[in-house]
Amino acid sequence: MTQSLIPVILAGGKGERFWPLSRRHRPKQFLCLDGSDRSLLQATADRLLPMAGGWDQLWVITSALVADGVREQLPELPEANLLVEPEGRDTAPAVAWATLEIAKRYGEEALIGFFPADHWIGDQAKYQQTLAAAGALATSQAAIVTLGIQPGYASTGYGYIEQGDRAGTHGDLAVFKVSRFTEKPDAATAQEFINTGRFSWNSGMFIFRAAVVLAELAQHAPEILEPLRSQGKAAYGTLDKKSIDYALMEKTQLAYVLPADFGWDDLGDWNALERLNEKQGENVVIGQHLGADTTGAIIYNSSPDEVVVTIGLEDVVVVRDRNATLIVHKSRTQDIKAMLKQMQGNPTLETLL
Repeated sequence: MTQSLIPVILAGGKGERFWPLSRRHRPKQFLCLDGSDRSLLQATADRLLPMAGGWDQLWVITSALVADGVREQLPELPEANLLVEPEGRDTAPAVAWATLEIAKRYGEEALIGFFPADHWIGDQAKYQQTLAAAGALATSQAAIVTLGIQPGYASTGYGYIEQGDRAGTHGDLAVFKVSRFTEKPDAATAQEFINTGRFSWNSGMFIFRAAVVLAELAQHAPEILEPLRSQGKAAYGTLDKKSIDYALMEKTQLAYVLPADFGWDDLGDWNALERLNEKQGENVVIGQHLGADTTGAIIYNSSPDEVVVTIGLEDVVVVRDRNATLIVHKSRTQDIKAMLKQMQGNPTLETLL
């Protein structure tokens, strides 16, 4: 890579599908879910620091609700590198505002990468090799590079990127023009995508030069860029909620995808623990648990002074955390968000969010 990368960690997510462990003031990115003593946010910073060359070039953008938690988890992060959104407006405003601020400090030729705070990466060396290749492409031409994940199965929980024409090789990795983005498909469509061999999962990671994205945002999403350019974060209250995929990536002609295979999981819900942790017998168990005739279960008990007892259960998730207990079939974990909405406005239950 001809210049160092300025990584920006997107750390404003709520992680609602990991309730009750994930809550408003302690969302998923602050949790340790892979058996290590480093939270997802800390692990993300750990693997990006070598690419950034140190804390001075690592940035985080987060919400006002959890900014203090970011400071606590990343005490080495310079305060000037922490961007605090007054309210969540999805990823397009976050990317636009952070890019503007970084361009002010480093100039519009700055090479920037955006990375969600709540992903798991298996092979760190291959991950950094992939980022170096993406950075080389973005540095050498007007490219907005996204990392595609080689799909392991026909998931309906991920977005997909279709590869178009091959656009050369960087760092021994093939690069393709993006043909199209598709949001979470149904099972039959996902299987069709897998069968073609032309689709990657959308990782939500992007690398580009500031000038390239600012020009593309000016063309495709001026309603987001211009208020932020003139007012900074004071403009947030006027902005619509839009993802960077919808606001820019689905419209730009400068999108390239670099299919990668470095071991990746976006930890979308409790079922991810089955992919990250070894089973104890028939189940994945974290914390104290006593079971009889229990199979295919995921048990998470955060209290060392309590025990979770299960009898005759199959394919369920049981989570015990402080003052809340979740019991859900593994096929229904996507419905947790809907239950949390029912709790909103209830004076007793809302304190559990």
